[in-house]
Amino acid sequence: MRERTLELCAPLSAEDHVVQPMADASPAKWHLAHTTWFFEAFVLGGEPFDPAFEFLFNSYYEAVGPRVERARRGMLTRPSLDRVRAYRAAIDRRMARALADGSLDDGARSRLELGLHHEQQHQELILTDLKYLLGTQPLSPVYRELRRGAHAAPDPLAWRTFDGGIVEIGAPGAGFAFDNERPRHRVLIAPYRLATRPIANAEVLAFIAGGGYRDHRLWLSDGWQLAQTERWGAPLYWIRQGGDHALYDLAGVRAIDPGETACHLSLYEADAIARWLGARLPTEAEWEHAAAPSSPGSNEADDGNFAGNFADAGRLHPDRAVAGAAPPSGATPFSQLYGDVWEWTASSYSPYPGFRPLAGALGEYNGKFMSGQNVLRGGSCLTPAGHVRRSYRNFFPPSARWQMTGVRLASDA
Repeated sequence: MRERTLELCAPLSAEDHVVQPMADASPAKWHLAHTTWFFEAFVLGGEPFDPAFEFLFNSYYEAVGPRVERARRGMLTRPSLDRVRAYRAAIDRRMARALADGSLDDGARSRLELGLHHEQQHQELILTDLKYLLGTQPLSPVYRELRRGAHAAPDPLAWRTFDGGIVEIGAPGAGFAFDNERPRHRVLIAPYRLATRPIANAEVLAFIAGGGYRDHRLWLSDGWQLAQTERWGAPLYWIRQGGDHALYDLAGVRAIDPGETACHLSLYEADAIARWLGARLPTEAEWEHAAAPSSPGSNEADDGNFAGNFADAGRLHPDRAVAGAAPPSGATPFSQLYGDVWEWTASSYSPYPGFRPLAGALGEYNGKFMSGQNVLRGGSCLTPAGHVRRSYRNFFPPSARWQMTGVRLASDA
């Protein structure tokens, strides 16, 4: 897990590690150090590698103490990148010794498991943050050469209908899950339909051509004001090139492939496009219910793993939007429920009934962010394989565009 983080940073220059292009996107050097500090502070304890690092690399834990303001992480020219790498190596050695000699108690081992999942979250953030860094520079630099297929139209949109009813959602009691995924509980769902694929660039191009970015009737009020203020006319990383649209991905600038799954859409854009198409966003309960293994359209294997385009595949961009082929005796399955893009839901990020945060400082991990954000489901092409679960609740404010976000349509049945 720790080596994977270093591999993601290997193509970057020393300068790339330091720059912070906006307050929400942290520098790669900070990610390298913060994920290390997490293990030192919450698992190992003892004499710190450097007492100053707690102030420099604490993210948001009020119980731990003061920290560098988030928007100023890119001002940290010191410690050097070499010093941060030495810090990682030193903490890795301490962790290896602690695991070998059995000195970690059950609580520490539980926090170690949380720390590994935490580092996977930061591996995805490294990719989204550096994409914003590189994708907003005049030279549109290439992070890595990546193979792309021939352009093609997306598969036609198809739908699955569900009866709804009283269903259970949330993580079961056994196995790892973040605290915001529990407790498992019952919800009432009305009959609904869910699209068998996420929307593609073709639908976004049609929305643009149809004046969707100029029609206030399609937009939530806050989204319309933001779109006007920031002059949105297309998704993030889309640019005009010779009269046509092109996009920036981590392999550079290229023409839009209409058949690829659309990405880097805010909730406001996702909601407006859904409304323009005569649909809506699903609730998180609808999404999780449709993704259950008992659903004829689910693509979850019996072992809980998922087929999908994740970061480990090396594409680092959504694949073609495909509807899936109907089996001889079953309903049309969903495609791309997992991987490709995080799918916005209409559900606000709030606690489940009976939610209890973790004890101590780690109680700040999720619970205190349950305001002004929406839930996303399914993982993306930048998510490490094996990191997501059916109950996984990602969350971002509705204005967020730099994350690998898209939309699957829903409607009332």
